[in-house]
Amino acid sequence: MFYTFQNINQFDSFVKENEAVLAYFSTNECNVCKVLKPKVEDLFIKEFPQVKLAYIETNLLPNVAAQNRIFNVPTIVIYFEGKEYIRKSRSFGIDELKAEVERPYSLLFS
Repeated sequence: MFYTFQNINQFDSFVKENEAVLAYFSTNECNVCKVLKPKVEDLFIKEFPQVKLAYIETNLLPNVAAQNRIFNVPTIVIYFEGKEYIRKSRSFGIDELKAEVERPYSLLFS
């Protein structure tokens, strides 16, 4: 389940307070996002349950997008222990994302 935020402070606190966070940056107008978001959510619920999921509507929270250097949607940023570790933007596959997350996830949660 994706958490949503009202302001930049909520998002910053969320990233700092959780060991692992996936931030999904999107807009309501993004058709690719509508297909990709449920697949990402399903992957992380099944394979990486310790990762907290965050959804940021870039049109509503442009300062969060700007702070995180988001220029395209969809963009996924994965934070481990408050630091950006993985960034995927525009076109990427679920298998590719899974492969990149497996190692740092296992190191942190094993």
